[in-house]
Formats: sequence, structure tokens, C-alpha cells
Amino acid sequence: MKLINPYPLRIDEDLMEKLKFIANENSRSVNREIEFAIKKLVKEYEEENNINISEILENEKDKLEV
Repeated sequence: MKLINPYPLRIDEDLMEKLKFIANENSRSVNREIEFAIKKLVKEYEEENNINISEILENEKDKLEV
């Protein structure tokens, strides 16, 4: 997995405390918990919309290279 530059995430203090709690319960760092939640969201979106975003992005990339 290729890592990109960190994204400066601004998040409400109360939400961050809840996220820390959940991350601790799952034996993850806050960063890993955020990544886990985002991956879950993307997977659910792809399933609900019957699409594969990676394929769409690859096709768009291929079009730009022609």
C-alpha cells in the first residue's frame, strides 16, 4: 500500500475523544481507527452503488494518458 502525505484532519474535540475510546477498545491507534472507518465507508459505498472506484479511477487515468 502506497502511503500519501498526511491529511491535516480537523475534528471536533468530543468526537475525537469518542474516536480515541473506540480505537482503544479495538486495540488500534486513532490513525488506524480512522483508516479502518474510511475503508469500511468506501466498501459500503461501492456495494450500495454496485461500482468499483479503483476501476473507475484507473480508467480515467488511462484516458488521460492517451
